Amino acid sequence: MTNRQVFRFAPSPNGELHLGHVLSACLNREMADRSGGVMLLRMEDIDQARCTPAFERQITEDLRWLGIAWDGTVRRQSEHFDSYRSALGRLDAMGLVYPASMSRRQIREHVDAAEARGEAWPRDPDGQPHYPGIERDFSKAEREALTHSGHPYTLRLDTGKAVAAAGGDLTWRETGSGPDGARVVLKADPAGWGDVILARSDTPTSYHLSVVVDDAGQEITDVVRGQDLFHATAVHRLLQRLLELPEPRYHHHELLLGPDGKKLSKTHRDRSIRAMRDAGLSRRDVLDAIEDAPRSGRVGTVSVHS
Repeated sequence: MTNRQVFRFAPSPNGELHLGHVLSACLNREMADRSGGVMLLRMEDIDQARCTPAFERQITEDLRWLGIAWDGTVRRQSEHFDSYRSALGRLDAMGLVYPASMSRRQIREHVDAAEARGEAWPRDPDGQPHYPGIERDFSKAEREALTHSGHPYTLRLDTGKAVAAAGGDLTWRETGSGPDGARVVLKADPAGWGDVILARSDTPTSYHLSVVVDDAGQEITDVVRGQDLFHATAVHRLLQRLLELPEPRYHHHELLLGPDGKKLSKTHRDRSIRAMRDAGLSRRDVLDAIEDAPRSGRVGTVSVHS
């Protein structure tokens, strides 16, 4: 490995690129060029039901039309399921993974009942209730019965055990959300997420697991992505520590907002690059639209030291 900085743009080919995606791609390309590094392109296509080759082709066509080049060949997550299975196996061998069977409805009912009794149920940074974890203490026989039942299940990280196994404080280096963009070291709190999903019975990985394996496999030194993933970095740092993977630097940039004041998503069809192209807008028009779009504010941080 060289001393060059390695960035990546990693869209999911389950819809059209919108202005928010382009902002992230441009920042990755600019920061790579400024540092004399490279920018890689990764298709995060673990969701085989929604991700399609047609959307991938459209993404690459839109990037080329915008003049945003990437280095090397495209990495597709769907071609690396064995790597994710291997990482999951390591965590399982450490006793940190358990099968979980509760549906969203069952989780909601469980939490509602607890709160009706006056219990304060913990919620993750996205506002979702922590998984109850009733299967954490299942015996080996009970776990095997669950996984062989034919019913859907998830494989979850026992985050309490995982934090203990990781040992010591977890932090990350952030260049995007410090004062005036200054580089700071931030505290990571993976326990705030509860027992996150690492895989499903029909998919051998989740976003959290695949992204840390991919970043290590591609030797990514700098992760530049939107603020909507700021708090997820705590989970990623935990998995990196457990799997003995390198720690990249992180830069979480502002999000572009739609007319409803919420972050742009693939549902904002009028903000998609393809729709803008079809309407006759030029590359310059698209880049100007990014500059003019309203943006989210800075995410709050807990700094360990500057």
